[in-house]
Amino acid sequence: MVTTPCSSCQVRDAFGANGAAMDDPVVRRAHAGESDAVAALFRLSKETALPYLPDLHTPEEDRAFFRERVFETCEVWVAERNGLLVGFCAFREGWIDQLYVHPANQRTGVGAALLRKAMHANERLQLWTFQRNEQARAFYEAHGFTCAKMTNGSDNEEREPDVLYAWSSNSRISLVSSKPKRS
Repeated sequence: MVTTPCSSCQVRDAFGANGAAMDDPVVRRAHAGESDAVAALFRLSKETALPYLPDLHTPEEDRAFFRERVFETCEVWVAERNGLLVGFCAFREGWIDQLYVHPANQRTGVGAALLRKAMHANERLQLWTFQRNEQARAFYEAHGFTCAKMTNGSDNEEREPDVLYAWSSNSRISLVSSKPKRS
């Protein structure tokens, strides 16, 4: 169990002893003081779901990236269950930059609730995911996203083949040429 304190929540398994979800998630806007907890959830979720990716950054670099880049350029929304941080979504106009759910809380509606928040705030959205991330690809496709482009990964820091997904509230897909980069 991973526990990371923040001002109003902790990152850990929010399930009861029998594995059943205790409550529906509460989705709310994150505040800057939660950036370290969001970064910890990002690392845990990424390492669990994407073990094939290289570990390119330290936990401290993750915290700085979320504090100085993600929270500065995106709306960040978190999902809590029983007061515990179980997922987050960072989006800006036309883009979802990050959407991660605690491994123990996947397939419980947390990701869908966060995705709906981004979809309601935008008429069009695009996002990148890795081609090998079949669970994420199926999730986005089930929510109306379509594959707009596949690459060999030469433009991402992981050098992992990826896929650009697009969604439009009225089925018009307009691609933006800029790809979010981490520096």
